[in-house]
Amino acid sequence: MTDTTSPRTLELPLSALHRELGARMAPFAGFTMPIQYPAGLRAEHLHTRGAAGLFDVSHMGQLRLRARDGTLATLTRAIERALPLDCDGWPAGQQRYSVLLNDQGGIDDDLMLVLRPDLAEGPEIRMVVNASNRRGDLARLRALCPELLIEEIDAALLALQGPASERVLATLDRDAARPVFMQACELTLDDATCFATRSGYTGEDGYEISVPLDAALRVARRLLADPAVQPVGLGARDTLRLEAGLPLHGNDISPSISPIEAGLAFAIARSRRAGGAKAGGFPGAARVLAELAHGAPRQLIGLTSGEGIPVRAHAAVVDGADRVVGEVTSGTISPTLGKAVMLALVDPEALAAGQVLRAVVRDKRPLLERVALPFVPKRYRR
Repeated sequence: MTDTTSPRTLELPLSALHRELGARMAPFAGFTMPIQYPAGLRAEHLHTRGAAGLFDVSHMGQLRLRARDGTLATLTRAIERALPLDCDGWPAGQQRYSVLLNDQGGIDDDLMLVLRPDLAEGPEIRMVVNASNRRGDLARLRALCPELLIEEIDAALLALQGPASERVLATLDRDAARPVFMQACELTLDDATCFATRSGYTGEDGYEISVPLDAALRVARRLLADPAVQPVGLGARDTLRLEAGLPLHGNDISPSISPIEAGLAFAIARSRRAGGAKAGGFPGAARVLAELAHGAPRQLIGLTSGEGIPVRAHAAVVDGADRVVGEVTSGTISPTLGKAVMLALVDPEALAAGQVLRAVVRDKRPLLERVALPFVPKRYRR
């Protein structure tokens, strides 16, 4: 990535393509990002749900972790000390979700990892981290795991998402049809060796594809040449992930929010919990294990409102007596459902049956309904 805009804003490898396609560009997480294209956010959102959207997510950090002594045992032992994972029985090429916690049990970042134990050059873990946290994550992982070599991978990252994704990608390499959700594979796309996972941030079937920099433009153009594929910006990426009930770091999860509060208890391996064979031993374990045993003081929940009023992040949630019982962390008008949807951190005592909840939006108090997540059903290929 090159810095061609300002001392603080980096350009994506495909910035020229985004501008050619008419993208509205704006700063985000230290990068100049495509926010939306001429079709507009709603059209991009609905096209992804109906066919396939191509997202440039090259701002995300891509890391490679290896043991200094070249052994799998050292690699997995170190990562278990840094993250609440259990690496025993982790299949090759299987992707996992995890959280990098601080010593107080808050979420410094959420991560996607793939174990590649059988490489000729030695076992490695591939990791994708959030853009705004990439420097901090790298420093913290190096401090927690001094026996590991951790390096950044300088490559583009493209997300092809939507029900047509498999057909589109399989026209370039038929092996794209082989993995199912949360599995990884190598693909040859327009003569470039790429690393792909069948995952994404939309709730739809799709792929995240790490592409060598010198091949990024031609691979992107090949994908966009398919009539089913349209470019999609950061705006629709956010509305899609919210409909899928997926948390955004900096909004729904943060260094002050624990994984138990955020509804991410599944990220804490059973063996790392109280009474497990590998109980504790990760940063913030005391708070996490206590909240697993006794409950958390806040709960991230899904809420909707049919009153047509957008409810954005930081809006207060109040009960029937107008007492503040929580705060909206993400909110939008759902393009799919046509009503307000939001995630909110709420006092569990305010969630008793029959309790009235409202949002504070200037001088209005739209009525809220708690709903199970996701707002829109996920359609991963399992």
